[in-house]
Amino acid sequence: MLAKIYSAAVYGVDAYQVEIEVNGAGGDPNIIIVGLPDAAVKESRDRVTTAIANSGYYWPRGRTTINLAPADIKKEGPSFDLPIALGMIAVTEELDSSPFENFSFVGELALDGSVRAVKGVLPVALEARRRGKRASKLRRRCQRCERTGPRKTRNRSRRRGRPQRPDDWSAWVGQIDAGQTHSDDHSAAFAR
Repeated sequence: MLAKIYSAAVYGVDAYQVEIEVNGAGGDPNIIIVGLPDAAVKESRDRVTTAIANSGYYWPRGRTTINLAPADIKKEGPSFDLPIALGMIAVTEELDSSPFENFSFVGELALDGSVRAVKGVLPVALEARRRGKRASKLRRRCQRCERTGPRKTRNRSRRRGRPQRPDDWSAWVGQIDAGQTHSDDHSAAFAR
């Protein structure tokens, strides 16, 4: 099964769209990331699988290939954790990833599954708007967090030592409404 999730990366002061394709197949359990990833992107396989498991979802147990396109530009930083995780969940659950074509996802995942802020949010949001995306799901730092510290968003409901599985993807995707900003969880949605 193939899942396609869209993201963006910063190159200088501009951003460019990155298409993340996740393919799950049989065979030995192995996660391969291709498309010129740097060390932080390669390390994401451990962060993502742990975050998926701690959020109550499952990740593909066979050979998983993750392609970051375009392949000729180096991908840097942990900002691809969230879209990679969404693609892996879509492949495991055999979900149709076409509803995600209208969105651009960027975010670093903590091991407990919470989404952390990343650098370069403004160029990413502008690129998403230029590409005709209805909204972007990203997390940005706010001045209140810098004064008081981040809000704890840990999933505390546990069943037999594992977190309770959410009924939908809202744990990571959140409320994505074009033009609406959610100040409680510091996520922003940018309308066209």
